[in-house]
Amino acid sequence: MLSDYLPILIMLVAASAIGIGGAVISWVAGPKQPSANKAMAYESGMIPVGTARIRFPVKFYLVAMLFIIFDVEIVFFYPWAVVYKQLHLFGFVEMLVFIGVFAVGYIYIWKKGALDWK
Repeated sequence: MLSDYLPILIMLVAASAIGIGGAVISWVAGPKQPSANKAMAYESGMIPVGTARIRFPVKFYLVAMLFIIFDVEIVFFYPWAVVYKQLHLFGFVEMLVFIGVFAVGYIYIWKKGALDWK
C-alpha cells in the first residue's frame, strides 16, 4: 500500500532538491560586491523621491477587487457559449439566473458609489 505513494514521495524530494539546489547555487556562485547603487530601489531609471510607504485610498483597492470579481464572473460566459446548443432551455435559464445575480451585484455596487472616482 505504501508503494502507491512512492511516486509522490519521489516528486516531492525532486521538487525540494531543485528548489533548494537553485537557491544554494545562486548564493554560492553569485557575485557579492554590494554597493550603494545596488542597494537603492529601482524606479524605472529615476532617482526615488520620498518614502515607499505612501498610503493609497481604500477606494483604489475596492475598485481593483471589484474588477477582479466581475472579470472572473465574465469568464464563465465562455464555456457556456461553447456548449450552448447542448444545454437547450435549461442552460439558457441558468445563464439568465446567473446574469440576473450578476446585474443585481453590479447595480448594488453602483448605487453604493463604489465605482465613483471622486
